[in-house]
Amino acid sequence: MSAKAQVIVKPSPEALALEAADRFRRLATDSIATAGSFFVALSGGSTPRSLYRLLAESPFRDGIEWSGVHLFWGDERFVPADNPDSNYRAAREAFVSRVPIPPGNVRPIPTEAADPEAAAAQYEDTLRRSFSLSGGETPRFDLILLGLGPDAHTASLFPESPALDEHKHLVVATYVAKLAAWRITLTPPVLRSAHHVMFLIAGGDKAAVLRDVLEGPYDPRELPAQLAQPNEGDLTWLVDEAAASLLSAGLKWR
Repeated sequence: MSAKAQVIVKPSPEALALEAADRFRRLATDSIATAGSFFVALSGGSTPRSLYRLLAESPFRDGIEWSGVHLFWGDERFVPADNPDSNYRAAREAFVSRVPIPPGNVRPIPTEAADPEAAAAQYEDTLRRSFSLSGGETPRFDLILLGLGPDAHTASLFPESPALDEHKHLVVATYVAKLAAWRITLTPPVLRSAHHVMFLIAGGDKAAVLRDVLEGPYDPRELPAQLAQPNEGDLTWLVDEAAASLLSAGLKWR
């Protein structure tokens, strides 16, 4: 694990969400003060929803300058935006619709596109315009939120997926055979370019895979979450005690 990475263990999922909300607020405040904006890629899954609900409540709702926050998504299922499986819908219902963020600052992955590849191409264009990129430049998010699947996938970068080897595109469509479903995901170069990457992981069912990712051999084809190491940024693993139960004591920060 990189010297810039740290594992922070909280006693419960609730405490984990509170820590994540506080870090989100502090990063937003610092970024808006220095750059005038805060660019974030949100995560899907169940664990971030507790964070999202906190962001819509006091003191976090009132402590963030939402006009400077720009929301993107790290990955999405190729389903309509009102589908229960939509990552956008989950975030919208939990907090986006409940905070005073300008609608133009919210940029979901366009799953109304004709097909997954078209959605990926459109979202890549959105990133290039939003970050004013040229040539082969990669966007540098202020914060990318990520989760960890039981198979060590993160975003929609699954084991053995061709997306793991993508270096040209910022966004790709990927078919996940075991789920019989299409996903759209940011690619590894985007994850590695972030100023901050923050994993949120809760539950004893994640303990073994978290240990493998953090303490096992470097094998990103089987453990894709190992790819989410910023080249020049900071990596934080926020985990609850159940998820951290199999980690070596020296990795744990309280």
